[in-house]
Amino acid sequence: MKICIFGAGYVGLVAAACFAESGNSVITVDIDHSRIDDLKQGIIPIYEPGLKEMVLRNQAEGRLSFTTDMEEAVKASLVCFIAVGTPPGEDGSADLKYVLGVARDIGRVMNGFKIIVDKSTVPVGTADKVRAAIQNELALRAADLEFDVVSNPEFLKEGAAIDDFMKPDRVVIGCDNVRTAEIMKELYDPFMRKQNRMIVMDIRSAEMTKYAANAMLATRISFMNQIAGLCERMGADVMAVREGIGSDSRIGYDFLFPGPGYGGSCFPKDVKALIKTAEETNYDFLLLKAVEEVNELQKDVLAGKLIKLLASPDEEQPLTGRIVACWGLSFKPRTDDMREAPAITIIEHLLAAGATVRAHDPEAIKEAKKIFGDRIEYSSNQYDILDGSDALAIITDWNEYRNPDFDRIKAALRSPTIVDGRNLYRPDRMAAGGFVYVPLGRCSGGIC
Repeated sequence: MKICIFGAGYVGLVAAACFAESGNSVITVDIDHSRIDDLKQGIIPIYEPGLKEMVLRNQAEGRLSFTTDMEEAVKASLVCFIAVGTPPGEDGSADLKYVLGVARDIGRVMNGFKIIVDKSTVPVGTADKVRAAIQNELALRAADLEFDVVSNPEFLKEGAAIDDFMKPDRVVIGCDNVRTAEIMKELYDPFMRKQNRMIVMDIRSAEMTKYAANAMLATRISFMNQIAGLCERMGADVMAVREGIGSDSRIGYDFLFPGPGYGGSCFPKDVKALIKTAEETNYDFLLLKAVEEVNELQKDVLAGKLIKLLASPDEEQPLTGRIVACWGLSFKPRTDDMREAPAITIIEHLLAAGATVRAHDPEAIKEAKKIFGDRIEYSSNQYDILDGSDALAIITDWNEYRNPDFDRIKAALRSPTIVDGRNLYRPDRMAAGGFVYVPLGRCSGGIC
């Protein structure tokens, strides 16, 4: 099938590579000339395991190409995916200017029947706006061309996006035309070889499904962070509680790890957008407002624990003269994405308290430098930043941090102090090793 995808960002690039991998002819369009030039040369703008190899393979085999020529791409394709950004506006609502801009561009140049697919995360009712934008452009051209608009939200986890696309939990297709639904089923059929997980529904329900899914996952995270806070005060172990409730098949274990708060490109933005959508219908989404508030407060917890442990008599800058080593900068492992990452808030608090901050991350140092510049120190070696530091803060649960050389850590730190925002280690073993170990939601030696 001939496809064009507008947007060479995270969603668009993953979708383009995976569709090409299944044999389709895919043109990826972006207005960023430098990004397209890089992609033509095999330079991938994002880190996602397996993506570079897939892009290069399909480029070499002629199934995947990149261009800034929108007209050429649209005219050559039957299915046009819109996978551009929907950044939050000042009021939290999703900004649709890029989505509708692409829709108008398609309307200006389309030359026959087209299926326009909203792949971007968009509020309920966006398909109607996309349809109207295209129809208006066709009217200006006095062109009587048929087209359909489909909602096909993405459910990709950063760090596992290739697997999620190639072996999806489900593919949601929002469509009001039987013929178009069959074409979309044909497009996704190669990804359904083991089991058909295709769900066809009306367009508005498909648009809502994406927001509802992310809101539910964000709710689980905030809920568990609140449970962790209560466990600390009651002397309970949040990890034992997680095992106890996760064994209930109605609940399960996923997204029930306490941590420094959720971040990334989806959860913060989508929670805000759904709250705003509810407000526009005079519906007060109290639960999601609480989820968002809890998440913002959770980002302060790790810095608060460090300040409590390391505080000097200086009330304004209690960490003056202290050095804190941070393991992890990206919002989650297996990505370089630092959008809304808890590390940003944590490090800003530490700097404001007067601390010197050193940081390591396997992939996100380049992104961190854009945010912090030379206000913090960086190293490509996770142990180098420990020498002479007063404490180690674990912010992101990269595999490299899960079973480190504890003797080396202890020897390098001024005092063997670890504040663990991901509960990677067993408190009893850390105590036996002579560490001051402060996890989340599980008291260790009386320290919480």
